[in-house]
Amino acid sequence: MAGYVHEELPPEEISRQEGLYGPLAAAVRELADASIRTEADDEAIQAARKQVEAITARLRANQLEGSFGIRFNADGTARPWGNAVVGLRNPIAPPLEIKRDPAGKAWSDFRLGAAYEGPPGLVHGGVAALVLDQLLGEAAGAGGKPGMTGTLTLRYRRGTPLGDLHGEAAIDRVEGVKTFVLGSISDTDGVTVEAEGVFILPKWAREAVAKQQERFE
Repeated sequence: MAGYVHEELPPEEISRQEGLYGPLAAAVRELADASIRTEADDEAIQAARKQVEAITARLRANQLEGSFGIRFNADGTARPWGNAVVGLRNPIAPPLEIKRDPAGKAWSDFRLGAAYEGPPGLVHGGVAALVLDQLLGEAAGAGGKPGMTGTLTLRYRRGTPLGDLHGEAAIDRVEGVKTFVLGSISDTDGVTVEAEGVFILPKWAREAVAKQQERFE
């Protein structure tokens, strides 16, 4: 499938790149937060803009065409570094560090700051959906039932405050190529958003699985 790139890298090279690109994304993430909340004077703002433009031009001098996609080793180790939720190289990502259980569960403790605001002081509803979509999908994959999001249904029980949050998800049931997953986001006072997602194994993946099974028959 387009966007999935086999790029065999030894562990030490992956570690080197993590140490190089992770801090860069974190610095840009901090810049975004600072640009939202700064009260610096006009001269400082204009000077900062010129510096940011110069840095952007420097990074644009040599770059990929299109998106990062998912790079992976032959052993299945994946690097979804451009992902908007967990991407190591993506300053838009919080990013979430997601833990998984083979029983079909996934969870994460994370923090959403000023860049993710919708109503004053609260997380944007679309951001909550973004996070839950990722968490539910991770739970499906952890349980050996990966798929693409077919539907995602959310119930916003109350506003989700910016700050420290907890998200979790677990497989509810499986019906053929469809995996149903339940999840939620909570703050210290309890659940703020609930979600149900249906994840569907795409046709190209079904064909790949079928071919693999044929080899063993």
